[in-house]
Amino acid sequence: MTTATALPGTTITEPARSGMLRQLGVDSGYVLLGFPLALASFIVLIIGLAVGVGLAVTVIGLPILAGTLFAARGWADIERLRLPGVLHQARVRPVYRTAEPGASAWRRIFIPIADGQSWLDLAHGCLKIVISAVTFAITLSWWAGAVAGSLYWAYDWAIPQSPDDQGLSELLGLGNSPAARIGLNSALGLFFLITLPIVARGCALLQASFGRALLTGVAEMRNRITVLEEQKRAAASAEATALRRLERDIHDGPQQRLVRLAMDLSRAQQQLSVDPEAARQTIEEALAQTRDTLAELRALSRGIAPPILVDRGLPSALAALAARGIIPIDLSIDQRLGTPAGRLDPGVESAAYFVVAEALTNVAKHSRATECWITISRGEQRLQITVADDGEGGAHLSKGHGLAGIADRVRAAGGTLNVLSPAGGPTEIRAELPC
Repeated sequence: MTTATALPGTTITEPARSGMLRQLGVDSGYVLLGFPLALASFIVLIIGLAVGVGLAVTVIGLPILAGTLFAARGWADIERLRLPGVLHQARVRPVYRTAEPGASAWRRIFIPIADGQSWLDLAHGCLKIVISAVTFAITLSWWAGAVAGSLYWAYDWAIPQSPDDQGLSELLGLGNSPAARIGLNSALGLFFLITLPIVARGCALLQASFGRALLTGVAEMRNRITVLEEQKRAAASAEATALRRLERDIHDGPQQRLVRLAMDLSRAQQQLSVDPEAARQTIEEALAQTRDTLAELRALSRGIAPPILVDRGLPSALAALAARGIIPIDLSIDQRLGTPAGRLDPGVESAAYFVVAEALTNVAKHSRATECWITISRGEQRLQITVADDGEGGAHLSKGHGLAGIADRVRAAGGTLNVLSPAGGPTEIRAELPC
């Protein structure tokens, strides 16, 4: 597989510059709009909290407090919509506690009060005003300095100059001439203009990090725990499936051949004194059984952890696997995977080999395909695996099928699996594994 490289020149500089300007606009808009939103949420939530807590001893206070918490959720959702543009992360919304169907009115009132995330939303709405005020003032000052300083030459003539006034240029000993004033203010404006993207980015990240910590931090941790639990279950399921398949294959193959080998050797031992020629023929059959048993054991070991995968890496192992296919297989592998620097983690290599091996097994057993294509490419953080065939289709991920084992193995490795197999074909299996 060939990889494209960009030539040096302006084709790379222009997109980078436009991306920086776009990020500057996003960061500045986030900070400047964040202050009025923070001010509005602070007023609404502080008043609601004060009234709700003050009247908590009465029946009226609890509904007001619950309504304030629902309002805090609304303000928090607005902030969650604004975070991805600054943090470059997918939007994460926590799962709030909800009342069961048919719950009483008082039960519905107490649900948000008993929800910890609602109180975090309230804390964010009340405390964000402090950070927003600071970042708003800094960002606005830097924008004002950049614009006013860089354009000072255009309006210096319109500023009244009094003999009693001492400008910054005169205080610094540069004199009070137009050239001195324009030069100094233009230099300051250039400084503010150059540092504006850095300052705006820092202010935006400071404000967004505070929002992420309170609004999505707990949800991200819960989602991560859920993913890890799913990966653990998938790993256990994949290992149990592989163990059952190995036990079945050993029982149906090598074990039966070894039983027959023992019987043949026992019969040959009895024939040695009576019919040496028959004993010789029986021993030859036993030797053939031994060779077949060794071949089956080698095939089973290749399905577990082939030595070529450990010694020479994924490209060589997949090439050997494709060479044993019963139908023509076109194999395309990113050449970087064959270099020492581009070699993957052993766990990822093992998972990738398992995906391709199981997919080819399903192609051979069920697809009735005449040709198969395997493509392995590596991105910055993901390994993409595609196995396609021209068979009759109809493949699915139901339990008990080979693809279910692939799905468990991929999920255990932290990857994703997609199967496109309409009735009538063709079938395409796409797996992505983290590098």
